[in-house]
Amino acid sequence: MRIPARFAPIVFGALLSAVMVAIVSAFVLATSQGIHPGFLAKWARSCATTWPIAFVAVTLIAPWVRKVVARVTA
Repeated sequence: MRIPARFAPIVFGALLSAVMVAIVSAFVLATSQGIHPGFLAKWARSCATTWPIAFVAVTLIAPWVRKVVARVTA
């Protein structure tokens, strides 16, 4: 099953924010609390609560960032 191309910006935002949240939350938890037996549960909870915010931010900010990049690059 393929997603129609008109949804590409939303799919981009969803995937980028999911990867970003997974990496950053794992790093922050590991550096602040260390890796311990409950690490995966805390990490999953952190991702689940943070991802919606990151998704909205990436989806709303990405068009502006693309415009800025287009202006400052040749």
